[in-house]
Amino acid sequence: MEVDKVLAGDTFFTTRLNDVIGWSRKFSIFQYPFVTACCGMEYMAVSCSHYDIDRFGAGLPRFSPRQADLLMVVGTISQKIAPVLVRIYEQMCNPKWVVAFGVCTCTGGFYDDYATVQGIDTIVPVDIYIPGCPPRPETVLDGLMKLQKKIASQKQAV
Repeated sequence: MEVDKVLAGDTFFTTRLNDVIGWSRKFSIFQYPFVTACCGMEYMAVSCSHYDIDRFGAGLPRFSPRQADLLMVVGTISQKIAPVLVRIYEQMCNPKWVVAFGVCTCTGGFYDDYATVQGIDTIVPVDIYIPGCPPRPETVLDGLMKLQKKIASQKQAV
């Protein structure tokens, strides 16, 4: 018995289930935008046709955290809004990822005061940091590609 007949020529290939799930998850990202400040303008620019976030499988935002797997935190987070952000994070189903968008989200930025959260990683785990004030769309796409690489390479829960 020849191997080509058993494997039906070039129409058959093998892979691991973990790789298939990782590949499909990285191209089906449903983001929940948590926009609080001026970085929202650059966030919206990424969705425009010039940058076309759809080609990365992340073009459809969900406006319910229960339907999203990516929490995109965009802008300054105050101490007053922080419990709302934590609650939204807790409402998301697993697997879930968090992106900190902009310097104010990553570190508090130039708001070094008692009313501003000095980086959202103090209240929710962050997977990708996208720096900039505001970050350029090219930087956002680079961060999204890094998130895709992380999603594809991690162990997938079945």
